[in-house]
Amino acid sequence: MTTDTSTSTIASFHLVRYGGRGAMKHMAFDRPLLRRPGGPIFWRLLGTGRGRSMSLGADLRRWALFAVWRREGDLAEFLRDSPIAARWRTESAEYWQTRLAPLASRGAWGGRDPFGGVPARDDGGPGPVAVLTRASIRPGRLVAFYRSVPPVEELLRRQDGCLASVGMGEWPLARQATFSLWRDRRAVRDFAYRGQAHRRVVERVRARDWYAEELFARFVPYASEGRWDGRDPLG
Repeated sequence: MTTDTSTSTIASFHLVRYGGRGAMKHMAFDRPLLRRPGGPIFWRLLGTGRGRSMSLGADLRRWALFAVWRREGDLAEFLRDSPIAARWRTESAEYWQTRLAPLASRGAWGGRDPFGGVPARDDGGPGPVAVLTRASIRPGRLVAFYRSVPPVEELLRRQDGCLASVGMGEWPLARQATFSLWRDRRAVRDFAYRGQAHRRVVERVRARDWYAEELFARFVPYASEGRWDGRDPLG
């Protein structure tokens, strides 16, 4: 797929691992910088888990940023001039990022559709696909939700076509997300509809109303750089 993003709304995902202690402070100090004019029109700073999906274990040295930009030039300016991006380059033990062309989304994040007004694209082409899932879990459903995580985690580890995946959270326990990279659209469908563990969780989510809010979005990851667990999964 040839993706012209020069004047289109795009998204980006950044995964940063710091070598020493004190990485958590950046969650607070980076927020005012991201609110500056010319920055992303939507963003979330996210802690990460140790597993591939939404889980209880936290990796306190690895953090993520998901952002939506009016156009690619705004992201390029951020990466060139922002002190946040400068720190990623100079202080991180490992850093990976990708640029994302939105294909389709449904749902909301914090009461907003991050991609409002962006038309869905039916054809993602034959190449890799990125998927973002996000949910606010109802307090009364937390125990049931986390009991359902281990089988899905194991399925992700064994899933043919899953290039990489990370579980994330913006608030302990109840506001969780997963960002994953897949070989192609067929691999995403096989996981979503043929994997019994995942299908059972989806059925329980719908039948028992686990989520107060949720978002599902697909993208074409059309550029990447850096390393994620020692490699570029899109390389």
